[in-house]
Amino acid sequence: MNKFTKIVATISDKRCDKDFIQRLFENGLNVVRMNSAHLNREGFEKIIGNVRAVSDRIGILMDTKGPEVRTTTNEGDANIDINEGDKVKVIGAPEGVTTSDTICLSYPRIADDVKVGAHLLIDDGELDFLIDSIEDDVIYCTAMNNGSLGSRKSVNIPGVSIKLPSLTQRDIVNIHTAIDLDIDFIAHSFVRSKQDVLDIQAILDSRGSHIKIIAKIENQEGIDNFDEILDAAYGIMIARGDLGIEVPAESIPGIQNDLINKCIAAHKPVIVATQMLHSMITGPRPTRAEVSDIANAVYQRTDALMLSGETAYGKYPVEAIATMSRIAIEAEKTLRKMPHDDSRHPKMENDVTSFLAHQAVDSAEVVGTRAIITDSYTGRTARYIASFRGKNPTLALCYYQHVIRLLALSYGVFPIYLKRSATSREFLYSGLKQLINLGLLDKEYLIAYIGGAYGEGKGTSFLEINCVGSILANYDEYLLPNLESTEQCKSKS
Repeated sequence: MNKFTKIVATISDKRCDKDFIQRLFENGLNVVRMNSAHLNREGFEKIIGNVRAVSDRIGILMDTKGPEVRTTTNEGDANIDINEGDKVKVIGAPEGVTTSDTICLSYPRIADDVKVGAHLLIDDGELDFLIDSIEDDVIYCTAMNNGSLGSRKSVNIPGVSIKLPSLTQRDIVNIHTAIDLDIDFIAHSFVRSKQDVLDIQAILDSRGSHIKIIAKIENQEGIDNFDEILDAAYGIMIARGDLGIEVPAESIPGIQNDLINKCIAAHKPVIVATQMLHSMITGPRPTRAEVSDIANAVYQRTDALMLSGETAYGKYPVEAIATMSRIAIEAEKTLRKMPHDDSRHPKMENDVTSFLAHQAVDSAEVVGTRAIITDSYTGRTARYIASFRGKNPTLALCYYQHVIRLLALSYGVFPIYLKRSATSREFLYSGLKQLINLGLLDKEYLIAYIGGAYGEGKGTSFLEINCVGSILANYDEYLLPNLESTEQCKSKS
C-alpha cells in the first residue's frame, strides 16, 4: 500500500512464466498489457493463465491494432538504404513488395486521403518523405533525410485524416477472444472519435461483457475530439510514441498535463505510456531524464504509468518495474508534503457520490482520518474518491472479483474481494475484520466510510467518520472491554 500510482507492464508470451510474473507483481505490477499485434489465441491463453495463477488482483489489458498504416515486407526482407533527395513512389498495395524505388503500404486507398505538401513519416519518424504530387493511385515523394527502411514499419501522416475503419478483422477476432477469456480492459489504438470507442462497445454489449475500453490518444484527431472520446471511454492512455510523431514533440508535455487534468475532472483513469524507462531495455539503470519524466507524470497526478519494451523483451524487466515503483513512491512522498490544494480537485458537481467522495478525502486534513473505506459493486465510488487524489489510501470492499481488477488502474485504491453479507453493515464489519487481519487497518484508526444504504445500483448515500474499534463494537468477535472513544482514536491517529 506504499505506492498509490499504478503500473501497467507489457508481457510477451515468450516470457510470461509464473515466477517471472510473480517477481513483477512483488515489485509493483498492477496491470498486464498484451500487445495483440504479436499474439494469437494460444499466446493470450498462456499469458492470462499464468497471470491468474499468480494473483486474481492483477488486471489484464489487451491492445487492438486499430486504424494503423504500415509498410509491407521489403524485397528479400532486407533493409533498404534511403538517401536524402531520393525520389520514390508510394502506393497502397497490402500484398505488394517494397523495393528501393516503390514503397507499398497496407492501406489500399492511401492516395485518396493524402495531399501534396504533407509529410509521410515512416518507422516512428526516422524517415521523412515530402509528398510532391499525386497521380491516380501513385504518390510521388522526395526523401528528406538519410536512413534505412526495414519491413513492416509504421507510417504517420501528420495533419491527415486516414479513413480506415476503426477495427480490422483481426481486431474483431481478438475482441471476441478477450471476451471468451474474461480479461478486464481493451486499449483501442489510434482512437479518432467517440465512434471508434462505440464500435468496440457494441461488440461488448452484444455479448454482455463487463470489459472496459481504454482509448489510446496518439494522433491529432484524438486530441481534437478528446472531450467526446473521454465521455465514451472508461479511461484514457496517453500513448506518446505515435503522438510525438503526429504533433510537435515540444507540445507533448503540455498535452499530457491537459489530458490528465481532464481525466481527473471526469473521474476516469488515465495512463501515461511510451519510453518511460527506454534505456533499461538494454541497461540496468535509468537516465536522469527518465527519472524526471516518471516523477513529472506522478506530480501531474496520473493514475498509472506504463512499461512496454522494458518488460516485454528488455534485459532488465524486474529492475525496470522496481525502479518505476521507487520513483513513484518518492514522488508521492513529495506530493503529500505539499500544502492541501483544493484547486487540484475536480470541480464540485451536483452529484451525491462526487460530494461525499470530496468530503471523505478532505477529512484527512480536517479531522485526521487515516483511510477511506467504501463498499463497491461497480467501482464507481472508489474511482470518484481516487479522482480527488487524497493522501489516504482508499480500501474498496468489492462484491465482485472483476471489480478488483478494474480498480487496479485507479490511483490510491486498494481493493479486496468480500463475499456478500445479509446487510451492508455486516458486510462492513467483515471487511474491517479482513483489513485488520491483512495489516491494512488498526482498531485505533479513525476512518471515513462511504457506503450505500439501499443495495446494488442505488448509489452512494452516506459518509460516516468513526473509529474502527467503535464500528466493530457490536460485532461479537470484536467486543472491546475498554472501548476507546472516537476522540481518543482521533488523537492517536
